[in-house]
Amino acid sequence: MAEFSQAELLHKVLNTAQREGDERVRAIVGRIVGDLFRAIDDLDIRPEEFWAAVGWANKAGAGNEFGLITAGLGLDRLLDIRQDEAERARGMGGGTERAIEGPLYVAGAPLSQGEARLDGDPEQGRVLFMEGRVTDVGGRPLAGAVVDVWHANTRGEYSHFDGGRQRPYNLRRRIVTDADGAYRYRTLIPSGYGVPEGSATGDLLGRLGRHGRRPAHIHYFVSAEGFRTLTTQLNIPGDTYLDDDYAFATRDGLVIGLEQHSDPAQIAARGLSEPFFTSRFDFALPGA
Repeated sequence: MAEFSQAELLHKVLNTAQREGDERVRAIVGRIVGDLFRAIDDLDIRPEEFWAAVGWANKAGAGNEFGLITAGLGLDRLLDIRQDEAERARGMGGGTERAIEGPLYVAGAPLSQGEARLDGDPEQGRVLFMEGRVTDVGGRPLAGAVVDVWHANTRGEYSHFDGGRQRPYNLRRRIVTDADGAYRYRTLIPSGYGVPEGSATGDLLGRLGRHGRRPAHIHYFVSAEGFRTLTTQLNIPGDTYLDDDYAFATRDGLVIGLEQHSDPAQIAARGLSEPFFTSRFDFALPGA
C-alpha cells in the first residue's frame, strides 16, 4: 500500500480527484478534518486520548446529547451572532432579539386561536398569565401570526423528553394572533434545569471546570407570512443562573417582568385559590 503524507491523506479522505459528491460537504469536511489533523500534530494527541474521545462521542450520540453539547460549546450562540451581524450589514436591524432554539422543540403542538392554556398536567406551581402582541418593526399588528411556545415544567423537565412523565404536548402550544396581533396564554412559571447527571455533556463541562445549568426560560418561534421567523426565548427574572447560562443564551432585552397579584378578588376572578403572576411581552418581526 502506498505511503501518504498528511496532505495526501487528506486529499484521499475527501476524494478530491473525483467529480462525484457534494462540493459543499467536501469543503466543510475538509476544513474540519484538516483542523483535526493539525490539532493531533500540534497538541501531540496520544492514541489513548484519541480513542477516549471517540468513546465519549459514542456515549454522547447514544444519549442524543449533541444538541446540549453544541449549546455548551457556544456554537448555537455563535450562529445567532453571525445572523445578527449579517442582518445589520444588510440594514435589517430592529425587531425582537433572537436567542437559541435548543434541542427540545417538538413540532405539531395543538393550535389555538388567540389564547391557550399550556399546563395540562396536575402539578403545583406559580400560575403565570402571559400576553402581548406580534407586530412588524413599525408597530403594525400582525393578525394571523403564529406564536409557537414551549418550556419546561416546574421540575425542569420537557414533555416528550422525560420518559413519559408528562402528557404529550404538555407546556407546548401554537397560538394564532387575533385581529390586533394579540396572543394570550396561561401556564406555570418553569424552573431552570441542568444537563443530565452522568452524561457525556456533564463530563465535558466538568473537565472544562464549568457547570451545566440553564436559567428558567420560555422558548418561542414567532412567524407571519412575509416576515422573518423569530427564534427566541424569554428569561424569568431572579434565577440564580440568569447571568451564568451554560448555553450563553440570556439577553438583557429578553428578561421579562413579573407582576404578582395577591388581591383575593383578583384571585377569585381568575378561578384560582393562590396568588398568580402576569407578564407582557410584544414581539416585533422584521421583513423577510
